[in-house]
This record gives sequence, structure tokens and C-alpha cells, in this order.
Amino acid sequence: MEIDGQSRENTEVVSRQLEAYNARDIDKFMSFWASDAEVFAWPSETIAKGWDQIRARHIDRFKEPDLFAHLITRVAVGGMVVDREIVTRNFPEGRAKLDVIGIYEVEKGMIRRAWFKQGLPVFG
Repeated sequence: MEIDGQSRENTEVVSRQLEAYNARDIDKFMSFWASDAEVFAWPSETIAKGWDQIRARHIDRFKEPDLFAHLITRVAVGGMVVDREIVTRNFPEGRAKLDVIGIYEVEKGMIRRAWFKQGLPVFG
């Protein structure tokens, strides 16, 4: 079954945002976020609000040498895009992988809100 045009366009926004994340290209990454976007830890803890906070958070994250988000699956319905990823991160205790679900709300070609639910880091 073919997905609707809106879902396809929104999936493309999230896909290009993930590519910029993996390339650690902060300017390209930020080009997919609305200026008043909000980021939450699931279900409702505010992590970052607005372009400046989102940018600052990711500038720090992009300094991690092993940072990489491997897409496992993506589902889109209307303005919502849901990703499941395995994310490699660097922690003080060492390199770890995390199981992450990202839920993106996309409006007019921009990410307006995102929620992230992550599992426990697996070191090694």
C-alpha cells in the first residue's frame, strides 16, 4: 500500500534530519527544526525548547566521536513519524548502544515537536 503524500513528505524531513545528525552537520540538522520546536523525554519532560536550546544540546552531542544513529524502522501517519533506532553514544563509562524511539511531529515541512524514549545503555 502506498502512503499518502503528506506522510511521504514528513518522512523525508525526518530522514534528512537523521542524515544530518549522523554527519554531525549542525547547520543542516537545525534546518529541519521549527524555531519554536520542543523536544521531550517521553512522555512529557521538556529537554529543549526553541531553536537555541536544541542547537546547543546537539553541538555538545556532536562532539562524541562514536555518535551514530542506525535506523531500524520508520512508520509515518499524517504529521507523525516514528523511528526506532540503535544509537551509539560516548559516556564517561565508555561507548554504549541505546535502543531509542523517536516520535516526530512535522508541520509545514518542519519538526515542531519530538519525543524520545530510550533504553538503558549497553556498554561494550
